[in-house]
Amino acid sequence: MGAVICDVSFQPRCNYEATLRPRLLRLQTSWPDASTVRGFQARLATDDLAVAMKFNHAQKVATARAITDLLAVNGVDTRDDLHTWLDHQANRATLRTVKGVGPKSIDYMSNLVGRSQVAVDVHLRTFAADAGVQDRRYEQVRAAYEEAAALLGHDRAGLEHAVWRYTSGSA
Repeated sequence: MGAVICDVSFQPRCNYEATLRPRLLRLQTSWPDASTVRGFQARLATDDLAVAMKFNHAQKVATARAITDLLAVNGVDTRDDLHTWLDHQANRATLRTVKGVGPKSIDYMSNLVGRSQVAVDVHLRTFAADAGVQDRRYEQVRAAYEEAAALLGHDRAGLEHAVWRYTSGSA
């Protein structure tokens, strides 16, 4: 869960493959007790997340701490707990109260715990615009991808990831 929380908190405007992914893998190895929210919260009380992540960005660290505290208060401890908790729109709205967490972060977090969502980022927006999608609002772009996935018989998250890899140059 520590890696899930950090992935969501640190990934905005970050080169995932070159910058974030190696740090997340290192965090999982160096903080094995952070596999639950409680374990991650305990580690945050004794260790410096910016040092552990080798990522000195105060707002991203604050976002990770706030998500951790919010999940802990709501009894979310494991990936399965989070998967179930995200079923409820009220819980998603509660997550939106955390500074730095928007609809894309919530959809991305959902994917990380095994849900199939389209997390619209700059790469997906660019691809959609190039394909002629006129309405650029988050919900409308997400709906266009969801409809395309359904028409093509693809998993929503799988289509999103394929487009992301293509447009980000990771393909």
